[in-house]
Amino acid sequence: MFVDLLTSDFVLRALMAGFLIAVMCGVMGCFVVWRRMAYFGDSLSHSALLGIAIGLATGLTQMGGIILICLLFSGLLLWLSHRDVLTTDSLLGILAHGALSFGMVLLSLLNIRVDLHALLFGDILMVLPHDLGMLAAGAGLVLGVLWRFWAPLILMTINDQLAKAEGVPILLMQIILLFVMTVTVALSVQVVGILLITSFLIIPAATARPFARSPEIMAALAVVIALCAVVAGIIASLLADTPTGPTIVASLACLFAISAVTSPLLSRGR
Repeated sequence: MFVDLLTSDFVLRALMAGFLIAVMCGVMGCFVVWRRMAYFGDSLSHSALLGIAIGLATGLTQMGGIILICLLFSGLLLWLSHRDVLTTDSLLGILAHGALSFGMVLLSLLNIRVDLHALLFGDILMVLPHDLGMLAAGAGLVLGVLWRFWAPLILMTINDQLAKAEGVPILLMQIILLFVMTVTVALSVQVVGILLITSFLIIPAATARPFARSPEIMAALAVVIALCAVVAGIIASLLADTPTGPTIVASLACLFAISAVTSPLLSRGR
């Protein structure tokens, strides 16, 4: 029975993992959209492959390797961008593709069999109880930091110069934003995959944007949209026997299409 399948342990764990990722990515994705950091999120997820390879090579957990490399990636990008070596998009391209290539080379040298499909597209149905614990801790950390620094982060997002005039430490806020984004990507990439995490960071926030009248409402709507896509995607993938991660992202894309069609109609009706 399909109802029995939906209430099975692995599906319930997948739904819980999807809920935690939806909350993290929904709120964090708003800053990604506001500050036009989509390419950074994509580049950061690409560096995760090198983190996985280093984790396997050194005996660290995969999560430990991902967090280490993502933090180094963010720090290096911040340092190079302040030295005006190259434009940010050029630096992101170099670092992302370099990290991805070094990761592939190291995995081949280690001669360890890895499921590249799971690494690239994730496998949310294979989430284990300890994965849920890490996701819950990470979600609590990300949301706690964003809640604590919400006002200065929003002010910096609106206008750097205005925030500086109000006494906001811009560099510190940039570091905090990069840190929480790194944690979000590092924790989510094992569940939804290297290639799909950017979709979770962009599509829910972009879908919510036309209907929001404040940053807080946009963040809440983005979380709800991400949650709906997770539930719809998991159910659809079980019914149609399709890959779960891509099916969730396809659900997100459908919700964005509905938003794009309905938002002009709502605007005319006001």
